[in-house]
Amino acid sequence: MELLDYSTSIWSVVPPLLALLLAIFTRKVILSLSIGILIGSLMLADFSIANTAIYLKNTVQSLVYGDDGWNFDTINIILFLLLLGILTALLTVSGSNRAFAEWAQKRIKNRRGAKLMAASLVFVTFIDDYFHSLAVGAIARPVTDKFNVSRAKLAYILDSTAAPMCVIMPVSSWGAYIITLISGLLATYAITDYTPIGAFMAMSAMNFYAIFSILMVFFVAYFSFDIGSMARHEKLALERAEEDQDEQNGVKGHVRNLILPIVTLIGATVFMMLHTGNEALAADGKPFSVLGAFENTTVGISLVVGGCASIVVATLCILIDRQVSFAEYAKSWIVGVKSMLGAILILFFAWTINNVVGDMKTGTYLSSLVSGNLPVAVLPALLFVLGAVMAFSTGTSWGTFGIMLPIAAAIAANAAPELMLPCLSAVMAGAVCGDHCSPVSDTTILSSTGAKCNHMDHVTTQLPYALTLAAATIVGYLVVGYTASGVFGFIATAITLIALIFLFKRR
Repeated sequence: MELLDYSTSIWSVVPPLLALLLAIFTRKVILSLSIGILIGSLMLADFSIANTAIYLKNTVQSLVYGDDGWNFDTINIILFLLLLGILTALLTVSGSNRAFAEWAQKRIKNRRGAKLMAASLVFVTFIDDYFHSLAVGAIARPVTDKFNVSRAKLAYILDSTAAPMCVIMPVSSWGAYIITLISGLLATYAITDYTPIGAFMAMSAMNFYAIFSILMVFFVAYFSFDIGSMARHEKLALERAEEDQDEQNGVKGHVRNLILPIVTLIGATVFMMLHTGNEALAADGKPFSVLGAFENTTVGISLVVGGCASIVVATLCILIDRQVSFAEYAKSWIVGVKSMLGAILILFFAWTINNVVGDMKTGTYLSSLVSGNLPVAVLPALLFVLGAVMAFSTGTSWGTFGIMLPIAAAIAANAAPELMLPCLSAVMAGAVCGDHCSPVSDTTILSSTGAKCNHMDHVTTQLPYALTLAAATIVGYLVVGYTASGVFGFIATAITLIALIFLFKRR
């Protein structure tokens, strides 16, 4: 079936924009995504009902089964979500969540400490954003609940540390992917001043949005800097009665029963990422290296193996303690699976609309807006904004990297070679910013899931922070464009952000 081409039409932004606006105003994510998917499908099929039905069937089917067989990328992520739901339920039924919360309360004396603990875990779990959001959510949630930190605040902490840390770390699934793209771009334009890893590290240093996003999380956690609707959620959290009474009055567990499964989850996942990456290197006749392994790893299967291993360890801990009956153990599996069904449904719809947006060529249209006679100095700032808009519309940072990095490199190579790395860095920063703001972003959805927070509550509470950082970042990239200095851009971003924070504090 031949689809209509919207690559040069503003109509290409209608489906994602409609879904996003409906999600924000109705707070009904599934309904909003469904309407966006339906409208986009009708437009692609030239409003033929029969062709629309065929297109929808093929699109949904491709998420699970493609031309080359099963789509294991999708299947493995869904399996990992189910496994993590089961693990969380096992940690609850064994009493280890309660034990860890009580242990932490003796050492973490207040809400500030609970929030800082949740934020600091990113330095352990930065290998993948999905992994970070879900694993840290399971670890930190009992503690933040104990100190009445709102679920919206926990979701913000998870989301605003996940992608920003992954995008600036070379040893992560994100870093490996971006380094692979950079390597091709350097070869295309015969740039020999940098190695791919050297270029990546220089770009990371100029990724002002990611750097200041992480710093902002710690600032918010330490000073309780609550703006917009976050202030209301934090106030309600302080006033609420203890809502997890079932955990308080359940089995008296042991802290080791939480620590061992989580350590197993992290260790087994990292091991499998290195193992699958090494297999790919060996198949190509290349020697093993940590960075090379992360460049070629299979994240999905690594997460599934880590999830299975952690459940085995959690089960062994339960058997050793003999405090949980078989009926309670079996019931926890059902509860764990059910707890993830809502998130999986939202994620499935988000993947579907992402495919529709890809077929609409929304990214191609948005990227074409860069062309024209523009002052060279504004290129980094403009690319940041365009990257943010594209990631916001499509819900994917990785897709934005794939589309925008080659475009940014082509523009910089022809117009301002000295701004090559700042332009590429601006795309990386914009993609993460748009990802943070988008209700259909998979990372945003999984951060809500990890914190067990209403999805739209997370979106609306994180948005003011993301937009504040975006405003400061734009100033920083303007300074970089006019001075060709990353240091001056960093300073400008910091000064602008401090000024905005003082403005919010006064108000």
